Amino acid sequence: MRSRKGPFLWLVEKEWRELLSSRAWWVLLAVSGPLVGVSFISAVRTYAELSGYGGGTEGVGEAFSPLVGVWAPTFSACELAAAFLLPFVAIRVVAGDRQSGAMKLELQQPLSVLWRIGAKALVLGAAWLVASAPAAIAILLWRSYGGAVYPPELGAVLLGHMLNAGLTIALASAAASVTDHPSTAAIVTLSVTVGTWIVNFIAAVQGGIWERAAGYTPTAIVAQFQHGLVRLDVVLISLALIALGLAIAAIGMHLGVPARTRAAESIVLGALTAAVVFACTFLTPSWDLSENRMNSFRRSDEAVLRQIRQPLRIVAHLAAEDPRRVDLEQKVFSKLRRVMPRVDVRYVAATSTGLFEQASAHYGEVWYRLGENGVPSMNRITTVESVLETIYGLAGVEPPVESGDIFRGHPLAVPPRRAAAVFYGIWPAVVVAGAVFIWRRQS
Repeated sequence: MRSRKGPFLWLVEKEWRELLSSRAWWVLLAVSGPLVGVSFISAVRTYAELSGYGGGTEGVGEAFSPLVGVWAPTFSACELAAAFLLPFVAIRVVAGDRQSGAMKLELQQPLSVLWRIGAKALVLGAAWLVASAPAAIAILLWRSYGGAVYPPELGAVLLGHMLNAGLTIALASAAASVTDHPSTAAIVTLSVTVGTWIVNFIAAVQGGIWERAAGYTPTAIVAQFQHGLVRLDVVLISLALIALGLAIAAIGMHLGVPARTRAAESIVLGALTAAVVFACTFLTPSWDLSENRMNSFRRSDEAVLRQIRQPLRIVAHLAAEDPRRVDLEQKVFSKLRRVMPRVDVRYVAATSTGLFEQASAHYGEVWYRLGENGVPSMNRITTVESVLETIYGLAGVEPPVESGDIFRGHPLAVPPRRAAAVFYGIWPAVVVAGAVFIWRRQS
C-alpha cells in the first residue's frame, strides 16, 4: 500500500525510526552529558579561581575571555564524541539497511541514490544536534551564573564543530557504503582519524608542507574555530570534503553497477575534489570573531600594515620544535598573513629540534626583506612589538599611536552550581528513560 507521504519524507521518517532504535545513538546521548559536564565544570572552576574565587588574586580574570576559558574546553568534549562515538551511529544508519534487508524497501521508492544518502545525512545531522544539547545546557548554565556571552565568537565555535561533525558523518558514510561489514567500516573510519593525528605530529616535527597540510585536518579546523577565527578556505575545503564523502557513499549504494565502474567514478570525484581543495588554498579572506581579537593585531597596527603594498619575505632560522618559532607563527606570522596577503615566510633549520644548532652563528636570526630590491634587516627578538617595529622601519612609516581599545575581559568568580546534578544525574536519567520508552513503543 503506497504511503500518502512523498518518497523523500517517507525515507526521512524511516531513517529517523531506525535511528531511534539504534543503541549506538542512545549511548552517544548518554555519554555526551557527562563528557560535556566534566569539561564545563573544570573550565568554570578554573575560571572562577583565576577571577578571585576562593581567595585567589582578585582581578587576574580580567585578562580572560570566556571563549578560551570556557567555550573551548567545554566544546572539546563534542570533538571527542564526534571522533569516537558519532562514526558508529553513522555506520549503523548507512550500513544497517543491508544488514536488516531494509534496502529492498528503499529500492521500491522512486528515489535516486543521492536522495537516499541525503535523507541519511539529514537524519544524522539532526541526531548530532540532539547529542549536542548538553553543550547548549552549558551555555544556559553559564548565563545563569551571570557569565558574558559574545554571540559571534560562540557562533564560530558552533560552526567549527558542525563542520567537524559533517566530516565525520561523510567519512563514516563513505566507509560504511564501500565496505562489506560495519566493523570494517569502523576500523577504516578510525584509521583515517588517527592518520590525521599523525599528520599533525609530523607537521610539528618536520614543518614545511606537512605544517600547511595539517592546517586542514579536523583537529586544526576545530582549534581555529574555537579561537574565533573563521577562514573562507577552511570552510570551503570542509564542505568540499563533506560532499565528496557523501557522494562516494551514494556511489557505493548504487546496486547493480559493477564494482569497477563505482571505483572509477569515486576516483574521478576524488580528483575533482582535490582540484577544488587546491584552488581553495589560495583564498585568503578570514574573519576574527573573537571579542578580544586574539587572532588580530591592534586596529591601529592593521590600518598601517594594510597600507604597505610591497611583498614581505621573512626567513627565520628556527627549528620546527623551537618555542620561539611557535610563538612567532601563532602570535605574529599568522596574524600578519591575514593583514598582508603578500607575505612569504620560510623557515630554515638543519634539524627538527635545533638543539645542536644553537652554536651556529646564524641560528635564531630572523631576516626581513620588503620589496624585491629592499635592504634586508635582521632581528633575533620574536615579540610582536619587535617584529612590527622592524616592518615599520623597512617600510619607512611611523608606528601608530597606541589606542585605548584594550579588552578587559569578563571575570566571574562563581562556582559551577547545579552543573554536576544536571550533567551527571538529570541528563543520563532523561536519556535512559527516553530509550526505554522508545524501545517499548517499538516492540
